Amino acid sequence: MSPPTTDVAAVVSLESIEKSYGREPVLRGISLEVAAGEMVSLIGRSGSGKSTLLHVIGGLDRRYRGRARVLGEDLATLSDAQLSLFRNQRVGFVFQQFHLLAHLRCVENVMLPWYFERGVSAELAQRRAREALDRVGIADQGDKLPGELSGGQKQRVAIARALYHRPSLLLADEPTGNLDSETGQHIIELFADLNRDGLTEIIVTHEDRVSRAARRVVRLADGRVVDEPAAIEARA
Repeated sequence: MSPPTTDVAAVVSLESIEKSYGREPVLRGISLEVAAGEMVSLIGRSGSGKSTLLHVIGGLDRRYRGRARVLGEDLATLSDAQLSLFRNQRVGFVFQQFHLLAHLRCVENVMLPWYFERGVSAELAQRRAREALDRVGIADQGDKLPGELSGGQKQRVAIARALYHRPSLLLADEPTGNLDSETGQHIIELFADLNRDGLTEIIVTHEDRVSRAARRVVRLADGRVVDEPAAIEARA
């Protein structure tokens, strides 16, 4: 894998991406570019290919046709070990399910990426984790177990874990799907705040309020990009 680069014309560049499950096409020749600093909302009905496309971008699924270039890397050219390192250190993932380990303190959950890297002390890893928890507004919750937190706090821990390596790209799949309306709005505001700080984000959602916070909306239907409404400046 080549060294990280900060001078990439497009953080994400997809060319004619096709993906099928058996004989069923899921992605049908998608081409898409996302520039540094964008906050992009991927919308569409269930089964339109949103999550599958996100998995291709994040290197979670490499069984596709076409070319996926992310953060300067042609993902198809990376070995399994290189792709694992790429996912762990350069891309942050947030999902609808929080995926927190119940027996670990919140700071330890945020530290989980540390277990897959070398040359970093536990002391430094914990300091990074606490900085990430502070960034998402729950620095005082680090020593609690997930079971002691609300749903919104759990999602903030999951976001902090995604930020542990200070990634250049954050991918989120229905991040407000398990939250009530008010709590979900706070999480949307957090994503918008992170984007204002320069983090590139791609968020899969079915919620209009998430799309309203994004600077760009990409609509999928039947595995194709069918519409890109004008940029939405909801943070004036």
